[in-house]
Amino acid sequence: MFRISSVIAATLAATAFVLGLGLPAQAADWQRVVAGKIEIIEIDKARIARGSSGITGWSRILLGREVNDPGGVYNAIHAQNFYDCDGRRFTTLRRAYFNGDALVREESVSRQRANRVQAGSIDERLLNEACHARTTGEAAEAVSSVGLDTHDPERPSAMHADMRTLAEGAQLRVVPVADAVVKPVSPAPAATPAPAAPAVAATAAPTPSGERPRHIMLPAIDKAAADLAAANAGMKSAAPPPAAAKPAAKPELRATAKAASLAAAVQAESAGDRRARELQYATSGPRKPARKKPADEHAQNPPSLAHIHWAYEGDGAPGNWGKLRSEYAICDKGLRQSPIDIRDGIKVSLEIIRFEYKPSQFRIVDNGHTLQVNLGEGLAMHVMGKRYELVQFHFHRPSEERVNGKLYDMVAHLVHKNDEGQLAVVAVLFEKGGEHPLIQTLWNNIPLDRDMEVTPAEPIDLAQLLPENRAYWTYMGSLTTPPCTEGVLWMVMKQPLQVSADQVAIFSRLYRSNARPIQPTNGRLIKESR
Repeated sequence: MFRISSVIAATLAATAFVLGLGLPAQAADWQRVVAGKIEIIEIDKARIARGSSGITGWSRILLGREVNDPGGVYNAIHAQNFYDCDGRRFTTLRRAYFNGDALVREESVSRQRANRVQAGSIDERLLNEACHARTTGEAAEAVSSVGLDTHDPERPSAMHADMRTLAEGAQLRVVPVADAVVKPVSPAPAATPAPAAPAVAATAAPTPSGERPRHIMLPAIDKAAADLAAANAGMKSAAPPPAAAKPAAKPELRATAKAASLAAAVQAESAGDRRARELQYATSGPRKPARKKPADEHAQNPPSLAHIHWAYEGDGAPGNWGKLRSEYAICDKGLRQSPIDIRDGIKVSLEIIRFEYKPSQFRIVDNGHTLQVNLGEGLAMHVMGKRYELVQFHFHRPSEERVNGKLYDMVAHLVHKNDEGQLAVVAVLFEKGGEHPLIQTLWNNIPLDRDMEVTPAEPIDLAQLLPENRAYWTYMGSLTTPPCTEGVLWMVMKQPLQVSADQVAIFSRLYRSNARPIQPTNGRLIKESR
């Protein structure tokens, strides 16, 4: 629950003004990145700013509906993200909630975490928009705002790069290109003359005293001059103090005098350092050397993925599944992947699924990805003229499927297989409500360790896992875990069952989130019971 103190409430209007949320001199320039049936994701091109170690920018998601929570009613969420363009990572710094143009509340992200951008995701689109070459008006300065340290578990789940989680209170020294003042390098205090200023300084024509250049013409980068300047800067601190200051030589003479003595230092410099220096001159702004972090080293030298097991976060996360094993390649390249956002289904008279479920002994195991229940023979279903035997069922939190953009608290996937080896999965959605007796029986027998199988004496009745209304959606998809095999028949029951908040919390102690992101439908047909 969000609680806003009187002090914060009194300063929200001023905060919104400082943040540029309503700054007249810096009008928002929202550019659409993704447009769905309901939700729209945009990035503000007017508030993209360059700092000493990355980019900051604001994005927003227009929900297409009003959300009512204790903090107020809102229909849009704005978020400020820090983008590590080279490392392909982003971190959410703060969020603001709006109802139309009115600011409802604004908060800092208390648990900030750098997230790796997954290929082909909405996050990647936002990062690319923030990191590509920007015009003068787009290099706006990012500033801090009032932060709240609470968290709302009921917040909409359809939050992409701008809704996720650098260190608390990270500060960026913004260097807008439009405001960069180019100055020649000051003469070195050493007796030995200093090198020439970079080519950018030479192109900045003399202006009246105190007047800022209106336009900065950036010539092609002179790598030789840049190399000389950087190498000399590194040697400046090692020079002995001068006995007496001498007039500085002309820039062109200084560069010539130092060229021979600096050749070895330039050759020894790494390609990465030269690239960073080129970027410095290309942006007309000095860059403070960034402290090398383990994450940066990891991004520059990613380890081999051959030994990494698939997971839902880290190097084994869904965005890397297709790179972990050759047999997982379809996870990236497949055109009929699951899960999907179920919408725009064709309403027809679908065949009723005939279930042959009866009380059965079971074995429950924590397999490192979910809680899986294995069953004996004799449990089956009949659909589309074929008999599929129930092999196992397992759980995901939150639901992997969405229905018209809506996520559910959990889902059970009942995996069936026919004599021809074809797979069919029945998905049963769960929402918070009353306690579910069968779920409680399973939770009572959760193994104490992973890969440990527990076989209770009491049976379970699988009929309790099916809703009374057997209407469903159906489409052709894939397994939602590696190897992401396609050709799987999916049937998603339309009526959700109830599960208590305590039962959801128990599962979340084991698996906070084990749901694969939504996959493109790619024009697949979806049918639903009418």
